[in-house]
Amino acid sequence: MRIAVVGTGYVGLVTGTCFAETGNIVTCIDIDQNKVDRLSSGEITIYEPGLEKIFLRNLKEQRLTFTTRLAEGVKDAEVIFLALPTPPGEDGSADLKYILGVAKELGKILTTDDYRVIVDKSTVPVGTAELVEEAIIKSSGGALSSGEKEEEKGVFDVVSNPEFLREGVAVDDFMKPDRVVIGTSSEKARKKMTSLYAPFVRQGNPVIFMDKRSAELTKYAANSFLATKISFMNEIAQLCEKLGADVDMVRRGIGSDNRIGKRFLFPGIGYGGSCFPKDVKALVKSAEDAQYSFKILHAVMEVNQSQKRHLVTKIKTYFNNELKGKKIALWGLAFKPNTDDIREAPALEIIDALTKEGVTVAAYDPEAMGNVRKLVGDKIIFSENQYDCLQGADALVIATEWNEFRTPDFLKIVSSMKRKVIFDGRNLFDANAISELGFYYESIGRPTVTGK
Repeated sequence: MRIAVVGTGYVGLVTGTCFAETGNIVTCIDIDQNKVDRLSSGEITIYEPGLEKIFLRNLKEQRLTFTTRLAEGVKDAEVIFLALPTPPGEDGSADLKYILGVAKELGKILTTDDYRVIVDKSTVPVGTAELVEEAIIKSSGGALSSGEKEEEKGVFDVVSNPEFLREGVAVDDFMKPDRVVIGTSSEKARKKMTSLYAPFVRQGNPVIFMDKRSAELTKYAANSFLATKISFMNEIAQLCEKLGADVDMVRRGIGSDNRIGKRFLFPGIGYGGSCFPKDVKALVKSAEDAQYSFKILHAVMEVNQSQKRHLVTKIKTYFNNELKGKKIALWGLAFKPNTDDIREAPALEIIDALTKEGVTVAAYDPEAMGNVRKLVGDKIIFSENQYDCLQGADALVIATEWNEFRTPDFLKIVSSMKRKVIFDGRNLFDANAISELGFYYESIGRPTVTGK
């Protein structure tokens, strides 16, 4: 099948590459000429484990191409995916200018000769598919009509097909999806989408068809529920600290209940990234627009913002609010491991709070340092490796759970640091083991280890 993907950001590039991997001919379109040139020459523009290998293979086989020209990219496409940014406005609402802008251009480009399926792949508010359809029809001057409105004459259908990709494992998520959600009332579009996704659901995972509005809401509901689960466990962790309980024990106790499940029960320093913060805010705004107050999600946002500064509070308490002149090493800058994404990353909140107190922050992250350097410049020190930043440090703060941080050389840590003090925002270390090494160790929702 011939496919066009408009937008080569995280979702667009993964989507286009994975569709090409199953034999489709994919053209990816982006307005950034430099980015298109880099991709066309084989330079991948995002960090995502497992993506580069299949990207290069499909580029070589000419199943994957890139262009800045929308008309050229969609010329022969049977299915056109819109994988465009929907940045949050000041009120939390999703900005649809990029999606609707492309929809208007498609209205001028598409003809009545061939039937097309236009797919909203971006995370968008309820009702967006209808707005895209209206924009295409209006821009065409009424020459184009949708199959849902005029089944015999319709030359396009707009479908909602939200993505459920986790950064760090996005290729596996796409190639072996838990489920595929497709919103459409058009039988013609349903058949086209069923055929397209058939190679990805051979093991029987469901393709769930529903109306477009329900599909749009499903993505927001899923991410908001997971954000709620995370924030609930962070609240439990706070309570554990006050009552002398151990959140790891509580987590295991409730996670074994199959009604609750084991995933997303790990406490930490708050969620971040490109999805959860934006999607929770957008769902709250959608609820407000519908004259409904989503009380739980208001609390989720409040808890998450507070949790991002939880380690800073611990640090201030330990140093009796005398932080000026201290040096603190920071392990991890990305919002999660296996990505270079720093959007809404808790580490940024920690950096901001500590530097305002006169702290020298020396940081290391395997992938995200370049992105943070663009953001903060020389506000902090960027280290060559995880041990360099420890030289003369008064404390170590762990903000991202990269695997290489889980079993470090503790003797090297001891010999490098001024004090044996660790604030662990991801509960990486065994408290008993680290106690034997003589560290002062504070984590999230677990008893403090005071050292020997």
